[in-house]
Amino acid sequence: MSDPQPARLARGGGAHIAYLNRRGGRPGVVWLGGFKSEMTGTKASALDRWAAREGRSYVRFDYFGHGASSGNFREGTVTKWLGDALAVVDELTDGPQILVGSSMGGWLALLAALARPERATALLLIAPAVDFTETLMWDGFNEDARRRIMEEGEWLRPSLYDPEPYPITRHLIEDGRKHLLLGRAIALSCPVRIVQGMMDPDVPWQHAMKLVDALGPDTQITLVKDGDHRLSKPHEIALIERTLSALVVAHS
Repeated sequence: MSDPQPARLARGGGAHIAYLNRRGGRPGVVWLGGFKSEMTGTKASALDRWAAREGRSYVRFDYFGHGASSGNFREGTVTKWLGDALAVVDELTDGPQILVGSSMGGWLALLAALARPERATALLLIAPAVDFTETLMWDGFNEDARRRIMEEGEWLRPSLYDPEPYPITRHLIEDGRKHLLLGRAIALSCPVRIVQGMMDPDVPWQHAMKLVDALGPDTQITLVKDGDHRLSKPHEIALIERTLSALVVAHS
């Protein structure tokens, strides 16, 4: 079955967030997708089917400049996308929520939980690209790419997941530096579960281990030996669903 038509959450100035909201029991689940991904992707849709089976509240949405939401992707920043996530939590949900963040969404889920600790009852992070603008992008770019970003305002980065390259802007890189988390303790008390592929070319499993080191004692990581960045094979989605179900049971 195809997804229903998304609703719109006004964001001011004529902008809007497109979202899909399934009503159900608490704690609810909020999906935070990845860089250039959409709420109709494989994992987001699989968790919607999981929520339907479990009778669980579930919200998924597209960030500014992504999917069915308004805006130009080139104008997107971590600050803007975090604002979208917080607006969804604040205006579309009530009570405790489990934040499920994939790739960039893992970073945003952590930032959202720090901003709304009373709402985030647990986190499930899938290949979390924490600090990706700096550690996974800027630090690995060659001098030509860095020069283009700083002098011309953007560099077109080839993508493994899209025939069109991704524009990486100076604004994105510089804004990301306001939100870096690694290298110090992350002051979260809620449980955090991480699912990470060991064959991930975008977020190395060693990067995920740095996040584990920064988080509190109720942190667990599951490494998938043959898992890539997508973690969207049937057995990987089943693992994500089992991990999420366990969090729901623990916090119902």
